[in-house]
Amino acid sequence: MSHGPATQWGEDKAIAYKTKFGLYLFIIYVLVYIGFIAINVVSPKTMATIVFAGQNLAVVYGFGLIALAFVMGIIYDYLCSQKEDELNETEGSEK
Repeated sequence: MSHGPATQWGEDKAIAYKTKFGLYLFIIYVLVYIGFIAINVVSPKTMATIVFAGQNLAVVYGFGLIALAFVMGIIYDYLCSQKEDELNETEGSEK
């Protein structure tokens, strides 16, 4: 019994765009995360500062990191889907 793919996938013409854009988003996230780590290492007491709704900076920054990852994922998906559609539309019109 052969268990091949359920759908046929063609060539991904947007791979270069998706790779480059993904790396940019990764670098941005890493820099924000390094900021979180740097504050913890250099001035741990700063993380205890109450900043929003009775929560300290550590909690707010941590949830901010989670939210940032979620938002970046949505942006990545949207823009990469747009690029794939654009490249597929261009390919289809040439034939």
